[in-house]
Amino acid sequence: MIKQVKEVDSKELAEAIIFGMQEKKAQDVVVMDLRKIKNAIADYFVICSGSSDTQVQALASSVEEQVYKKHQEDPWKKEGVSNCEWVLLDYVDVVVHIFLKDKRQFYGLEELWGDAEIISLENK
Repeated sequence: MIKQVKEVDSKELAEAIIFGMQEKKAQDVVVMDLRKIKNAIADYFVICSGSSDTQVQALASSVEEQVYKKHQEDPWKKEGVSNCEWVLLDYVDVVVHIFLKDKRQFYGLEELWGDAEIISLENK
């Protein structure tokens, strides 16, 4: 018997990621739609800030938990979990960036990908 693989829609994946962020009080959540950018590395970036390394770690865990709960997907790659200043969770079509506030300003991903459509969400 052949097991069928269910492909997760990148928009639904981004929604699960946002929910995970909001569960742990993420600040300044932004969705960057990269689909219209030639040679973009993903469909979406979902970016947020945490106020401490503990919150950054909690945000990353919550995102992973919600994505797995809703779509049975684990990140393809994880970076930055040991120092929790900038955690990257790569779900291939959607890349999650969780920053400490000062690191987010320093790296300026929103400016770097300035051609993307940027959707800012209210803090909850």
